[in-house]
Amino acid sequence: QSQFVESGGGLVQPGGSLRLSCATSKFTLDTRTIGWFRRPPGTEREGVACITRSGTIAHYSDSVTGRFTISKNNAENTVSLQMNKLLPEDTAVYYCAVVSQCWERTIQADPRANWGQGTQVTVPS
Repeated sequence: QSQFVESGGGLVQPGGSLRLSCATSKFTLDTRTIGWFRRPPGTEREGVACITRSGTIAHYSDSVTGRFTISKNNAENTVSLQMNKLLPEDTAVYYCAVVSQCWERTIQADPRANWGQGTQVTVPS
């Protein structure tokens, strides 16, 4: 069983925006460092963004810096990813997971992560 449920994906034109949401009922998200990851077609999963337990520090991959924003809503126990100025290369299945390393150039999932279905984001070229 996956720990998280991702939602909010869809098809948008280049330059458009989407807001993804990650939710879990197994624990409160302010007790974990959480990250968003994505798997483009035919490639390996890669880290996109991560946010610390307090929600005060966040890091992003170079490819999304300035366009994506990760945030926590403790009242709703969710972690969101606001995606702006979307590009065709952003097309991927997006997942959230507990993070073991959250640094500017290192966004690494906990090796115990149980990946769910994710949510599909499609930006046509």
